[in-house]
Amino acid sequence: MDKNMATPPSQLGRARGVPAVKPKDMKGTLIRLWQLTRGHRKGLGWILLLSGLASGSAILSPYLIGRVVNGIDSGDPFMGLLMILAALYLGDWLIRFLQQFLMAGVGQRMILHIRTGLFAHMEKLPLSFFDTRQHGELMSRLTNDVDNISTTISDSLTQLLMYGFTITGIFCVMVWMSPMLTIIALFAVLLIFLLTRAVTKRTKVLFRQQQTILGQLNGQVEESISGISMVKAFGQEQEMIAKFVEENDAFCRVATKAQIASGYLMPMMNVINNLTYVLIAIASGVMALQGRLTVGEISSFLLYSRQFSRPFVEIANIYNNFQTAVAGAERIIEILDEACEPEDVPGAISAAEIRGAVSFRDVTFGYRPDKPILRHINLEIPAGTRVAVVGPTGSGKTTLINLLTRFYDVQEGAILLDGHDLREYRLGELRQAFGVVLQDTALFAASVRENIGYGRENVSQEEIETAARTAGADGFIRRLPQGYETLLHQGGVELSQGERQLLTIARAVLNRAPIMILDEATSSVDTVTEQHIRQAMLTITEGRTSFIIAHRLSTIRDSDLILLIRDGQIAEQGTHQQLMALNGEYAEMYLTQMGKM
Repeated sequence: MDKNMATPPSQLGRARGVPAVKPKDMKGTLIRLWQLTRGHRKGLGWILLLSGLASGSAILSPYLIGRVVNGIDSGDPFMGLLMILAALYLGDWLIRFLQQFLMAGVGQRMILHIRTGLFAHMEKLPLSFFDTRQHGELMSRLTNDVDNISTTISDSLTQLLMYGFTITGIFCVMVWMSPMLTIIALFAVLLIFLLTRAVTKRTKVLFRQQQTILGQLNGQVEESISGISMVKAFGQEQEMIAKFVEENDAFCRVATKAQIASGYLMPMMNVINNLTYVLIAIASGVMALQGRLTVGEISSFLLYSRQFSRPFVEIANIYNNFQTAVAGAERIIEILDEACEPEDVPGAISAAEIRGAVSFRDVTFGYRPDKPILRHINLEIPAGTRVAVVGPTGSGKTTLINLLTRFYDVQEGAILLDGHDLREYRLGELRQAFGVVLQDTALFAASVRENIGYGRENVSQEEIETAARTAGADGFIRRLPQGYETLLHQGGVELSQGERQLLTIARAVLNRAPIMILDEATSSVDTVTEQHIRQAMLTITEGRTSFIIAHRLSTIRDSDLILLIRDGQIAEQGTHQQLMALNGEYAEMYLTQMGKM
């Protein structure tokens, strides 16, 4: 085999006959991908030129070898041809090196641009997008799909270009040398094409089964690791191992069948190539006896026939990778085509001086339009009011907060803030007007100090420590190995749930937003910590409009207004004393929690 036709390293790991993940619209996706890389394609012209020059070595070298053979046969000088041939191979090495060097830079610049653009776009997508998709699947698009594109651009694209030039050039030379022998070579290519199609069709089902089982296997591993505490708590280790072994055995059986089936391809292709080689040798020998070909021309044509069929096999393999990359690009483009959060309306007003007066005007909303969660909510909340929202699970408490922060927009009615519709404000400034403590704590892989100061610039250590003391977090922070400089990992797994909650409360204290939202802030702490949090809540909500969602009713008795939400509507509202006097559902909930019923 000629060295010019060696299988590229990027292709060695992929089995023959493996079906690609096919894109839905290859042409449209390629156009979009080309548009995405605009401004980052500098150097592609040189790569195209180098691909043509690299293929020139594969086209010229057999011809020169034939001339050398003729020189040996006739006794003519041939050392000059050998020198040219050596220079050709040396130039081929240099060209390929430059090609890979340039392609590495160009490809990675393109991928950098795509990955950065995708991540930036995902940051601008509305919360509804993430609520309806698996986060692991989105991460796969940002990593695996982008990596597939990177591999294709860096490796497969250059090989595809070179093979295309090589096939075209060799075909033209073969036709020029002998049309009849070219027909024999084309017949071999046709047989290889039909063979590849037949084997691929047979193995397609097996490889799809393999990928399906592999997905199930990966899902089980992910569930087992993420839920390892529950697995151990319920003593299900052996059951999980047995299930894994079962899935793994099924994967092994299908993968074995698929590899065996696809393994037929290469030996049969070698048989076809060898038979073709014999036929061309016999035919060219007859033509030589007739004086129609020289010995050197026979040598050249035999080398050309070897080189002519092999690129078709490699192109088929590269095309599989190419299709998989394009399918990944489609998945990326699907995200890029998702609508971002709504743009600010023309003439949007500033939210820098918000006082905090909130008004719900006949608000109806559902995450699915045909299934409303909140129905006809009407509410007037003066600035500085401490509002508590209670009710059974699924009644719409958190949805109320999602609408207030404009994570979602109302479907009917309007929410007014200081007399203006929320949609009239600049969204970025509006979000900064809210200090939020959610039930699910969100901590980052950073120091405790950086987590408390998240979202604030140029905040001093003294301010951070003051916020932590207000939230009741200063004590446990100072007991950490490096205190406020302790680095947290994986969302603060080294801390208890209550300690993580205290850090998020300290973050809200530092934010000093005019409107505070505390969603189940005490749901994961003990009763002693709850008292600290209750005192912190009184401090941070003083003089601010506040919305407190709580199941522990003891923490909201001091609220100015308590709303009981049931079935998406306000069932009861008033102060603690008023609702207790009403002796309705709130009173029953409170007395039950206090153990007085």
